[in-house]
Amino acid sequence: MNTFELYCKIGIEHIADFKGYDHILFIITLCGVYLLKEWKSILILITAFTIGHSVSLALAVLGFVSVSSELIEFLIPVTIVITSAGNLFKKPGTISPVLQKVKYVLALFFGLIHGLGFSNYLKALLEKTELVLPLLSFNIGIEVGQLIIVTSIITIATVLTRVGNVAQRDWNLVISGAGLGISFIMAIERFPW
Repeated sequence: MNTFELYCKIGIEHIADFKGYDHILFIITLCGVYLLKEWKSILILITAFTIGHSVSLALAVLGFVSVSSELIEFLIPVTIVITSAGNLFKKPGTISPVLQKVKYVLALFFGLIHGLGFSNYLKALLEKTELVLPLLSFNIGIEVGQLIIVTSIITIATVLTRVGNVAQRDWNLVISGAGLGISFIMAIERFPW
């Protein structure tokens, strides 16, 4: 297995690892309230998140940024709390263009935080001599893993709302409420002070 394949595989496994379920939970709460017909909004959200985590991951791995891992591990569930709480106020088809842009900016900012969380894991694996290809392929792997999670949750949401006659608002309340409750407990457990 070459370097690209190895780090791409590591990226996929890292984002999809249930031991680090906080990243999965963030992706679910970020996109789980959308339906397939809103794919453009989903794509922009995931892209904004990816840009954020790619930038902070690169800056941290290259040694330009250093943030306490305890603080980052606390902030990750805080991003889920904020995302979930915001979702609870989402009514199907009612997000204004301004609010949608705010969500994109938040996804980008939250991506910066999550990227710092990924960096601790990646720094332990990397050799200082070769950084660019492993960093790029790890980010691609993270993106592929995210797309698998997004595709799965959007498929479930679409099947439940179209075939199972579950109201989109009810689905939103379940996903967001569960995300809020789980992440709030994580944030309390990880409180660094």
